[in-house]
Amino acid sequence: MALTLYVDTARWRAHHKHVQEQFPGLVPVCKGNGYGFGHERLAEEATRLGADVLAVGTTYEAARIKDWFSGDLLVLTPYRRGEEPVPLPDRVVRSVSSVDGVYGLVGARVVIEVMSSMKRHGISEQDLPQLHAAIENVRLEGFAIHLPLDRTDGSDAVEEVIGWMDRLRAARLPLHTMFVSHLRAEDLARLQQQFPQTRFRARIGTRLWLGDHEATEYRGSVLDVTRVTKGERFGYRQQKAASDGFLVVVAGGTSHGVGLEAPKALHGVMPRAKGVARAGLATVNRNLSPFVWGGKQRWFAEPPHMQVSILFVPADAPEPKVGDELVAHLRHTTTQFDRLIDR
Repeated sequence: MALTLYVDTARWRAHHKHVQEQFPGLVPVCKGNGYGFGHERLAEEATRLGADVLAVGTTYEAARIKDWFSGDLLVLTPYRRGEEPVPLPDRVVRSVSSVDGVYGLVGARVVIEVMSSMKRHGISEQDLPQLHAAIENVRLEGFAIHLPLDRTDGSDAVEEVIGWMDRLRAARLPLHTMFVSHLRAEDLARLQQQFPQTRFRARIGTRLWLGDHEATEYRGSVLDVTRVTKGERFGYRQQKAASDGFLVVVAGGTSHGVGLEAPKALHGVMPRAKGVARAGLATVNRNLSPFVWGGKQRWFAEPPHMQVSILFVPADAPEPKVGDELVAHLRHTTTQFDRLIDR
């Protein structure tokens, strides 16, 4: 009995090809937990796509993935002097976001990140004059810009990239390759038309692997079902059942990421109101689980355990049976499955 990720493989891969056609020179991204699929699987899929570069989050990820992907590996986390050295092959390319970082990577292959409106990391316009001397001792693979997802000020992502292209060109720095993130296909086409001598390469993870929501589905197996009556005590904390129903033990607990949720940016009155309502219910131990039964998302009977969750299903709903599977609405980037089944 397991928490299973089912993949409609043909549909999933058709989506990959569609994204690749929209973004010529695509650089797939495989970081964190491999977007829920694991590093080995995404390395295999990137190879299937014919990708020559795979972007990873850290040097530690590069060290693991190097045995599964034979092309170049682009580490997205910028190099910092004093970081723990990790043995890596020459096909690993390091991101750098400071002039000092460039000087610290003599002989290495590097991509220089520029500071975008994200304001996360990157060299500034004031750093550009110092780059001429710094890049003489590295193998420059190109520049990169990581853009925000939302542009609430109405600004244009393409114009932001153009601004940096103009600054780099004015500084007489090589512009053969620019790695970009969070651009639309039409944005990329505009840039390529305006700067035909530069190769624009989109680094894409979420849109590539998770863009077709209907291609994947998590399901947890029912391990046990126990009938309870109103007022009957149960669980670690011996709470009382609020009404007659069933305690359903389903595969999927905190070790799988069940019950974990990344903070969300809320826009608008209704999403904020719902957030307040959820927080209020949580204070009285009412937490909605990600598991669906009988067409409804069911409540946790108590906080999820390490490998299972206990749900409360009311008596007026169909009784689950051991071996049934409950669909689970889980976030791929925080979920660890027991098994993956291609179908």
